[in-house]
Amino acid sequence: MKTIIFTDSCCDLPISFVKENNIQVMSIRVNINGKDIPDDLGESISHKNFYNLIREGEMPTTSQVNVNTFEEGFRKFVKEGYSIIYIGFSSALSGCINSARLAKETVLEDMKDADITIIDTKSASMGLGLIVYYATNMLKEGKNKEEIINWIEENKLKINHWFTVDDLNHLKRGGRISSTVAIVGTMLSIKPIMHVDNEGRLIPVSKVKGRKKSIKALQEKLKERIVNPEEQVIFISHGDCLEDAEHLRELILKELNVKDVIINNIGPAVGSHSGPGTVALFFIGNDR
Repeated sequence: MKTIIFTDSCCDLPISFVKENNIQVMSIRVNINGKDIPDDLGESISHKNFYNLIREGEMPTTSQVNVNTFEEGFRKFVKEGYSIIYIGFSSALSGCINSARLAKETVLEDMKDADITIIDTKSASMGLGLIVYYATNMLKEGKNKEEIINWIEENKLKINHWFTVDDLNHLKRGGRISSTVAIVGTMLSIKPIMHVDNEGRLIPVSKVKGRKKSIKALQEKLKERIVNPEEQVIFISHGDCLEDAEHLRELILKELNVKDVIINNIGPAVGSHSGPGTVALFFIGNDR
């Protein structure tokens, strides 16, 4: 049976990669500037325009992919004879995984032979994208569905996510830090270093003073934690701050011989909560 990969728009993968590999991306909805739009990896609204709206004072909200959307997508490909792997955004940050599970149950009621696997990656942004990237390449190499699923389950909690943000007010709005911490941190130019833990939650780890030091701290985390760098493709995502992302890439390549570094935008689904100026780094370690 043929296998097809589903994911959601929190993967923040380049749209060219998604289209070239027929990855089915389920779009989280974003409400901004009075409009409800799909996060479709930059097609309905450019990343630049999205972040400019936030800079102008817009406060976007997001809504998960609903059960019906998953059900329609699953049914279409089951009817075409596909086996499905849905590689999903962390259940600690979104209800997409739950929607997918409910959709699977509904499909199985009348399509009992449907082969649908739902994977909660406990990952976000291009951490999720990195898993989809490896799974896609395994599929192209001829690996079967079980081999791909086993690899994901064995490695998903080795995907390191390291973030820094430029504006603490977005973390305050999302309840990640208090108003007092946001005010004091902004006055002192304090930048948090955060990661995604084994439960899939975004957790503050440390603080540094100044933007340059925060970017350098991400590189230091990679140096400390990466395994077999020469075999790895490193992912960097950013909230409309390409120069900072490229600076991080330069810092990495100066000291480590990695296979490649891929940079892409943080899309509206994640960027609604992290804001402009976010820089995030993803790679495989022994653990998170």
